[in-house]
Amino acid sequence: MNRNNENTNAFLIHISAFSGYLIPFGSIIVPLVLWQTMKDRSRFLDEQGKEAVNFNISYALYIFILGLSIIPFAFSTILRHIRHNNYDFHFDFDYGDGGLFGFFGVASIISLLSLVKIALIIIAALKSKEGENYKYPFTIKFIK
Repeated sequence: MNRNNENTNAFLIHISAFSGYLIPFGSIIVPLVLWQTMKDRSRFLDEQGKEAVNFNISYALYIFILGLSIIPFAFSTILRHIRHNNYDFHFDFDYGDGGLFGFFGVASIISLLSLVKIALIIIAALKSKEGENYKYPFTIKFIK
């Protein structure tokens, strides 16, 4: 395979992570399928495919863990409303004790992480299009 086709295919593997915005788990499945079909063509495609898949799995794990950290804020808000309203439960948006700050704090971290993911995918795609071997930061190596 010539070098230009390798670079284009590596670009497609990286940019295919955006399919996660259209397909559930698409940011993991689509790069994985592309990498599996192209990994035998060249070492560069194999390395970039592993890197893209590892990054997307790591990112999904980070978002899942951050998403779980919202649960204590939700439970504390519900329990506080039940306790203060004599077990007459009705949900309102009075977060006077800071529960909303914790929720918005975690949600803003998740939003910031999403923007970082978009930037890193674009950087990786452009670097691989130029033939550079890009390594994502903070990536757990699930596939070696």
